[in-house]
Amino acid sequence: MAERSQYEDLARQLSAIGAVKRGLARAMPVECPGGSAAVLSLLAHHGDMRMSRLAELLAVDMSVTSRHVAHVVDRGWVERLPDPDDRRSRIIRLTTAGEGMLDDLGQRTTDMFARTLGDWSDEDVSTLTALLARLRESFGDCRSQTVRSAT
Repeated sequence: MAERSQYEDLARQLSAIGAVKRGLARAMPVECPGGSAAVLSLLAHHGDMRMSRLAELLAVDMSVTSRHVAHVVDRGWVERLPDPDDRRSRIIRLTTAGEGMLDDLGQRTTDMFARTLGDWSDEDVSTLTALLARLRESFGDCRSQTVRSAT
């Protein structure tokens, strides 16, 4: 029973992570909501890609992806280019302005953590970072997993 209680406590703490995410969102510029930031981040990490790949990485419907992309295109952070392999498709590419916005987002995030965790030791921050990375790794790529029943 103690093990179950431990996992229940973990589930409660992870549910409360929403407060952390909301705090980070408040530090972001109004013109760059979370979906837009995710698009910029994925393009910076994975490079140019088709909309279908971006939707897969975002783990959202193509219509949601289209709205996010339209938002970042309108601001000049991303451009749509013809796909040389399929003229009906478009390749999404991060622009120099998009890279600048990503730099700003990264700086704001870093500043927010520095202010909020200022009374934490370097060791505590390193431990949290390592444990969160380990947790994420344990879950793997949940986009490709199917839900299995516990029978």
